[in-house]
Amino acid sequence: MNMELSGRRKPSPEKLHQAIAGDTADNASLGIGLNAAIVAVLDNEPVALAVRGEPDAIGATDALPFGPFNPREHRTLEGGLRSWVQSQTGLELGYAEQLYTFADSGRLTESSSATPNVVSIGYLALTVATAHHSLTNGVWRSWYQYFPWEDWRRGRPEIIAREIEPRLRAWAERPAPVTTPQRPLARADRARICFGLDGTAWDEEKVLERFELLYEAGLVDESLRDGRSAAQVWTERPKLGLPMHSDHRRILATAISRTRAKIKYRPVVFELMPDEFTLYELQKTVEAILGPHLHKQNFRRLVEGAGLVEPTGEVKTRTGGRPAKLFRFRREVLLERPAPGVRVSAPPSRT
Repeated sequence: MNMELSGRRKPSPEKLHQAIAGDTADNASLGIGLNAAIVAVLDNEPVALAVRGEPDAIGATDALPFGPFNPREHRTLEGGLRSWVQSQTGLELGYAEQLYTFADSGRLTESSSATPNVVSIGYLALTVATAHHSLTNGVWRSWYQYFPWEDWRRGRPEIIAREIEPRLRAWAERPAPVTTPQRPLARADRARICFGLDGTAWDEEKVLERFELLYEAGLVDESLRDGRSAAQVWTERPKLGLPMHSDHRRILATAISRTRAKIKYRPVVFELMPDEFTLYELQKTVEAILGPHLHKQNFRRLVEGAGLVEPTGEVKTRTGGRPAKLFRFRREVLLERPAPGVRVSAPPSRT
């Protein structure tokens, strides 16, 4: 899914980095940036909002909405984030929570010793997206375009067996450089756990771990752009999803991991739903977020039995089928128990 809503391009994160430098003292060595991973579900597809910049060294044009925190203009970090998102995309954020602080050196490839390192505070925002959403700039893009190995709705993605598994096995057999940090698990074990190899169960929440493993192995374009030695080894590197500016694909992976985990113990999935919905629409939204297909009757029993929804008394007429009952989120559940999430269990992986 790629729904572009404006042809205008916004400055890349590297250009905005210069704005951060301008907002800090002349001798400063640190700037604060704000990133928003804005997640929605559109036409049963999980989407993230990307703004477009000029192509970088690997041809990446997509970035997450991004801007510097300016304490002279922004009373709070979240206030600054909301201001930047509205300025860049026209979207007024609803639910948002702080995600993580990203502070690795060399995050922005055009930075130099003359500009400060940028500590970026990432946020996860959930919203309801529609085709006529009042965006002034940006593109709703399926997050599976960035992470195609995460989409298990039709079974195990072919890209794992065809491209990822053989290369990870080859990388695991190579001797690690002497400068490689010591890890508690061997490369082969990490690949097996992350990607569910050799019969190991697939854990849908390990989105970030999987991306970082591919980055370490030099298999994603960002690794080549960042000058990682592992990327120089491959004579033929597969195209593993769309790259993004800076470390924004890593930030998005962190956001997906958080979303997949959080819908199991908090009712945040309803932030992605309209006020009234059918149970089929709710199931398709949960499937879109988690990846695997869910058993229809089990899902309905779980949602209704947990008291998460209540019928509105209305029905929705579907073309070619019987009218479906409409439901709404039952907010009283927040007062009844501490963790009212959609505790679905994914089916076992097929390797």
